[in-house]
Amino acid sequence: MTSVDRLKEIILDHTSHVFLITDPKQPDNPIIYANDGFYELTGYTKEEVIGQNCRFLQGPDTDRRAVAAMRRAIEQKDPFTVELLNYRKNGTPFWNLLHIDPVYVEDEGQYYFVGIQKDITDLKDKQSRADSSQTELDLLSTPIVPITASASVLPLIGQIDERRLEMITERLTTGLADTRVETLILDLTGFQMEDEGVADSIIRLGEILQLQGIELIVTGITPETAMKYRKLDQSLSNFRSFHSVKQAYESLQQ
Repeated sequence: MTSVDRLKEIILDHTSHVFLITDPKQPDNPIIYANDGFYELTGYTKEEVIGQNCRFLQGPDTDRRAVAAMRRAIEQKDPFTVELLNYRKNGTPFWNLLHIDPVYVEDEGQYYFVGIQKDITDLKDKQSRADSSQTELDLLSTPIVPITASASVLPLIGQIDERRLEMITERLTTGLADTRVETLILDLTGFQMEDEGVADSIIRLGEILQLQGIELIVTGITPETAMKYRKLDQSLSNFRSFHSVKQAYESLQQ
């Protein structure tokens, strides 16, 4: 080995990136090289890794569809990037951002595969916590409040975009299906509309509730909002509307 080759090996071993090389011409496409970062990440030794297929990192919760897609990319010699749940030697799972590149060595007339890996477990955990927090916030900010035996109020509070209203619609259609609710009052007093798709979503909500035998009443629409979003004002003409929940309640009592 020349001094330059030795220098290359040292650089590969000590780079901050985790990567390995496999040889598809050998049976089962085994690992023929892995740098020190790979051993540190997975907990395996060089003796346990070299000559093995990468599948030993997979476990019970590894996405088989992602694995199948990766296998097809390797068969077709296509670059491929995937997020996989892998497992360390001690059984601890970690999220692996894996990028595979086919590299053709002209002198040898064959391909090798270089796999560059990154542990993104912390990032995935943060995303999961953020998603859970947003779901809880959505649910907490859309309470359905009974005001009579057959009528309930849904106050929309804060910023409302089409995504959130679609979530509310889904929750309502399942939550009210087996109840005695005949009237739902949608109170818009405290809401801020983020996009005009909300108007269409309100129409869909009213239509879905009507199919369930539930009347939608809208309250709290301000003149300023009606003027700013004419489409919303047109949408509300399809439903009974009142200035306040109190007025709607009094009308139901008559």
